[in-house]
Amino acid sequence: MSKKESKGYSIWLIIGVIVLIVLLLVWLTVADIFGDTDVAAFVSPLANILPGAGAL
Repeated sequence: MSKKESKGYSIWLIIGVIVLIVLLLVWLTVADIFGDTDVAAFVSPLANILPGAGAL
C-alpha cells in the first residue's frame, strides 16, 4: 500500500455520508411540511396494545 492509499478517507465513504445527510434533510423537511414531527404519536398507540407497556 502506498502512503496515499492509507491516508485519509475513501471518496466513496465521503460521497455516502453526503448522500445520507441530504436524505436526512429531505426526510425532515417533508415531515415538517406535512406536520408529522410528533415522535410520541408513534409510541402512544403501542402503549395501549402491548402488555406491560402502560408505564411508557
